[in-house]
Amino acid sequence: MADKKIAFKGHVIKSIKEGGIAQEIGLAPGDRLLEINGRPIRDVFDYEYEMREEYVELTVEKSDGEQWICEVEKSYEEELGAEFENGLMDDYRSCSNRCIFCFIDQMPPGMRDTLYFKDDDSRLSFLQGNYITLTNMNQEELERVARYHFSPINVSVHTTDPQLRCQMLHNRFAGDVMEKMNFLARAGIELNGQIVLCKGFNDGEALERTIGDLAKLFPHMRSLSVVPVGLTRYRQGLASLQPFNRKEAGETLDTIEKWQRDLRQKTGVGFVYAGDEWYLLAGRPLPSQESYDGYPQLENGVGMLRLLEEEFMEALERQKGDDRKIHGSLATGELAAPFLDKYMKKLKQKFPQVHIQAFPVKNRFFGENITVSGLLTGRDLWEQLKGKSLGEKLLIPCNMLRSGEEVFLDDWTVEELERRLKTPVAVTDPSGEDLLQAALTGPVNGKHKRRQIYEQTDSGHCGKAECGEIHPV
Repeated sequence: MADKKIAFKGHVIKSIKEGGIAQEIGLAPGDRLLEINGRPIRDVFDYEYEMREEYVELTVEKSDGEQWICEVEKSYEEELGAEFENGLMDDYRSCSNRCIFCFIDQMPPGMRDTLYFKDDDSRLSFLQGNYITLTNMNQEELERVARYHFSPINVSVHTTDPQLRCQMLHNRFAGDVMEKMNFLARAGIELNGQIVLCKGFNDGEALERTIGDLAKLFPHMRSLSVVPVGLTRYRQGLASLQPFNRKEAGETLDTIEKWQRDLRQKTGVGFVYAGDEWYLLAGRPLPSQESYDGYPQLENGVGMLRLLEEEFMEALERQKGDDRKIHGSLATGELAAPFLDKYMKKLKQKFPQVHIQAFPVKNRFFGENITVSGLLTGRDLWEQLKGKSLGEKLLIPCNMLRSGEEVFLDDWTVEELERRLKTPVAVTDPSGEDLLQAALTGPVNGKHKRRQIYEQTDSGHCGKAECGEIHPV
């Protein structure tokens, strides 16, 4: 270690991992990372790239102002073991679009500030799987992604028709998405795509064109999801959008499945996948597990119900039934409720005295067109479950809760819900096996389990930072 004086203010360390490199070399919370290998670290892209090496020199300013150079030999891509106050090591980049389907614009007033921030940051796409429009990325930023080979990048495409995309995103610079994706594909960057389908805009022939254009990028373009637009009751002053009906959902599935059959013959995978909501809306059975090709679009609500069923039934098959007595309940959105009710009845066949009743909860806060569990509020749960026989515990899925806390979207806490319902609440992890174990255990004690959720909302599920669009489960 040696002294070195430089002016760059650096990035403040928030915490140190036990037994990690940072602890071993004497770093502590409050220290600032200034440079790696003599290069200032502009953001997390620079940091991740430099830390890949097996030998690095860290320039660090200690909390007392002393500057160190720490020489580190490590395995390739071994992490430093430090968490920084700002995970991106830079300001979050907000979205410059005004998408006609944006869920943030459909939020009621008076909610916490983080729910109104729209991110469109390529670094969050790489780190946490968030979907971005690419409209904020200039050529220099595209070249950085290519040079550092950060992959995959997830893209909210919606349509490849330049004029239509400019219209839907309300951004006159949004029409060059195919040029940008072609550049990334040529650089060997893996891509995933998302289409939020809006009736009368990017459906029908426009959907056919988009799937066809993106399929040409395979294998660099790994997968594409199609999810229906989520419409809340707070759309005053916004574009007139209508929900899809049963017939239209069936027609959309026909289009997607036609492309799947054709592309599976050509590439070996289906490539384009329909969100679970389409099958429920059309009244059709869910596809087989094999048809999802390993669930590449699970975080967009594609195949979640199929996977949950497979995991639950496999875990149940391993159980040896007994005469334990459990009376409980389960709350979820209207979308998943019939499936969870079916699983609980299967459970009762093997455990005759285990009774878990599934309660579908309508979303009165955002509007009853929103049927996913991830957008239910504490108040809706309380108002619709109070007075019901909930038994010795109530199970709820973890995606209902705010990142890192036991708080719902409307700032109700799990504890408040427990107190008002006079029933212990168990927060279950997303796997079918965890759901089974939660159903088979006794009353809840201690802290509730939870996971970090990326609050992203234009129709389907989660990742890991509380900023940007909400994507519920």
